[in-house]
Amino acid sequence: MVGVVTCGEDISSSEHAISLATPRPMVAVAVGIHPHRAASCDGAALSRLRELAKERTVVAIGEIGLDFSGRSAPRDLQAHAFRSQLDLAAELDLPVVVHVRDAGAEARALVASAAVVRGQVHCYSEGPEAVAEWASLGFHLSFAGTLTFERSDRLRQALRRVPEERLLFETDAPYLAPSPHRGRRNEPAFIVATVAAAARERACDAAGLAERSVANARALFGTRIAV
Repeated sequence: MVGVVTCGEDISSSEHAISLATPRPMVAVAVGIHPHRAASCDGAALSRLRELAKERTVVAIGEIGLDFSGRSAPRDLQAHAFRSQLDLAAELDLPVVVHVRDAGAEARALVASAAVVRGQVHCYSEGPEAVAEWASLGFHLSFAGTLTFERSDRLRQALRRVPEERLLFETDAPYLAPSPHRGRRNEPAFIVATVAAAARERACDAAGLAERSVANARALFGTRIAV
């Protein structure tokens, strides 16, 4: 059975994710403060994150990052939260799960200035030109159901440029259900459609691509990812 990584968006949801994962060996956890919640990233929150990150179910710091779409926290608070959590990940030798929306160059600049050397770009949304830059920073690129959307041509172009050892897939459940499930509540089983679409774009076998992505996930997050 292939495991699931579930991400926190603040302290409360990170604690809840750990409580869900503790009795379930197929579930791993990333703990972190999402840019939408950046205002809550104070000293006490970071201290609690440090404690949570030492739980045996935790494999990464996330979901953290920058979101300049206009629906998130003020940019200075986002930058502080992101930088602080990158530092925490480096301190604990954990990978990061990074949320990037309309802020690719800024996010890469902060990553480049931090000691973190590995991570996942969650729900990759940039074009093909940014693939090599993320790969050079030691990051895997993760594709969600958006890959299957009719207007996602630039995303598919990006997918074709990703080295096979850097490729991941995800659901972002309950959001972003892939075609032909678009409009429904997303769930982990729907990732099959995303992988199938990726295999068509890369002209390769879907089962082999799925196996490779699991191996990549285990290399990044550890063996708890697949049991």
